[in-house]
Amino acid sequence: MVRVRFFLMCVAVGACPFWMAAQVSPIPPGAQSVVQQPLAKPVADAEAAIVKSDWAAAEKTLDTWLAAHPDDGRALFDAAYVADQQNREDDAAGLYGRSVAAEPNSFETRLMYGLLLARQGKLSEARTQLVAATTLDPGVAGPALKARAWRALAQIDKPKPDGTGDAAQASTDLLEALKLSPETHEDTLLAAQLAESQGQLDAAEQAYRRLLKNDPKSAEGEEGLAHLLLKQKKYGEAETLLRAALVQSPDDPSLTAQLAAALAAQNKPEALPLMEKLHTQRPGDQDITRMLADLRAQAGDVAGADALDVQLLAANPGDTDLLVDHGQNLIRQEKFKEAFVAFAKATERDPANGDAWSGLAFTASKTGQPAVTLHALTMRSKYLPEVASTYFLWAISYDTLRDKAQAITYYHHFLDSDGGKMPDQEWQARQRLKLLEKK
Repeated sequence: MVRVRFFLMCVAVGACPFWMAAQVSPIPPGAQSVVQQPLAKPVADAEAAIVKSDWAAAEKTLDTWLAAHPDDGRALFDAAYVADQQNREDDAAGLYGRSVAAEPNSFETRLMYGLLLARQGKLSEARTQLVAATTLDPGVAGPALKARAWRALAQIDKPKPDGTGDAAQASTDLLEALKLSPETHEDTLLAAQLAESQGQLDAAEQAYRRLLKNDPKSAEGEEGLAHLLLKQKKYGEAETLLRAALVQSPDDPSLTAQLAAALAAQNKPEALPLMEKLHTQRPGDQDITRMLADLRAQAGDVAGADALDVQLLAANPGDTDLLVDHGQNLIRQEKFKEAFVAFAKATERDPANGDAWSGLAFTASKTGQPAVTLHALTMRSKYLPEVASTYFLWAISYDTLRDKAQAITYYHHFLDSDGGKMPDQEWQARQRLKLLEKK
């Protein structure tokens, strides 16, 4: 019973990661909730060996018993427990599966099988077992252990980086867990993340602040709230939070990167040297390298920014955003032919990228390719609205191709929309209109 109490305490307070709990301390034999037949002596002997952590003796006894009684659900559970304790996950999964087939109404077996499948990354199969567990009576395990099943489901259902998951369902799962046991640190963090993923920014902020109130040194809470404040463009608040957090964790790369982002958003020069230092410490971190490239570009170090973009492209040749950044840096260096190549590659890889078509239109114009410019502008217009600069490109391209009517139309569109922002081009447009409209 010592093991039973330890495991129940672990899952009740959320001390174990949601599906690592099985690995730390699975539900021991004899704690199952279904009504059992009188316990056979070999199974009782095996369970006595398990209590002593004598895995070899338990396994030998269970193997002999199961050879003659292959559908004994309790013995199969015990054997799975032994395999799990010895980190033989595949063997354990097979035995838990057989135990479920023998006793489909065993809450603990369904739960343990689901947790193990989740640990193995088989989330769909794990979800099936855990959902089934939530419909069953936990018996001596009690509501705290059923709450563990709901928490595991919330983790499975939460949105993933690949776009899968269901935030609303994960929130429902979490609420079911909270009906059965007190809120934990992990619950509050998950609630904040789920609210943020659903665009409920005020609720997310409240959850992060509640987390930090209960645990002021929570790194997850600090990073999460800082990320949320940056998303809300509350850059000053984010800076204050992050500076305080970095006093406690001065070498934390995530906090440092977030502080650099907050400083950059406020046009504070401290951002660049901070990110340069972080990049020196972590040269292989591509996220940090991207941020540094952006900061260098903003500071006017176009060549330095482009050197980082080229480095990143070597590792990610199909990254359209990097190709666009590379092309823009080349434009700033007046390397229009090279920029044209970069934008052409970007449009091939992502035909729906309006920024890539913008760059291709501009560089095609700069390299004397008006027909390509018009094609790029046509494609761009499918994804982005017209602006004064694109009206000017339309106009000069039609003008070069001697399409008088279209050139006149677009020169007027340009003059109507520019409002004095491009005085040299406005002068050129007026001069061309004087000539074109005389003919």
